[in-house]
Amino acid sequence: MTAFRAAIVAGVALLVGLVSVLLFFVARSPDRPPATVTNTPAAAAAGPSRTIKARLFYVSADGMRLTSVERDVPFAEGAEQAREIIAAQIAPVAEPLVSAVPAGTKLRALFLTERGDAFVDLSRDAVSAHTGGTLNELLTVYTIVNALTVNLPAVRSVQILVDGQEVQTLAGHVDLRQPLAKNQGLVQ
Repeated sequence: MTAFRAAIVAGVALLVGLVSVLLFFVARSPDRPPATVTNTPAAAAAGPSRTIKARLFYVSADGMRLTSVERDVPFAEGAEQAREIIAAQIAPVAEPLVSAVPAGTKLRALFLTERGDAFVDLSRDAVSAHTGGTLNELLTVYTIVNALTVNLPAVRSVQILVDGQEVQTLAGHVDLRQPLAKNQGLVQ
């Protein structure tokens, strides 16, 4: 009878081991979406990168408006595509382009809702390094808002967060307590 018990225990242990291995591989399946939100660009893990053409926004030569520039941005799916667009938008640029986003600003997270709202969580630098002024703040805000709403038709509005929190404003002028729609009036 002890040999029979030993065989049953060994069989159960083998079955538990096989189920554990199977669950491990299913959880790591590339077809399965990640269980947590990542802030890492999707293209970083991929081999040869596919790209899309995206309209990004920079301060115009006269400093009074935004101008759009078509740039290659890594291709991704869903919210990851939105992250890639914002990461490209806030990345440092070479002259003659001038970014409206304060230097050092980083994308902390980005979330999309089924209603078409995007929540863009920026680092504290978006506030602390901002040059101030109504026009400069408008250009900063609509650089972010337009980058998503122009390139991703499913995104209808964007709310900017700072360090994971709602903020009233970046520099005292533009109300950020609600998601904002695209504003092409600032684009030349």
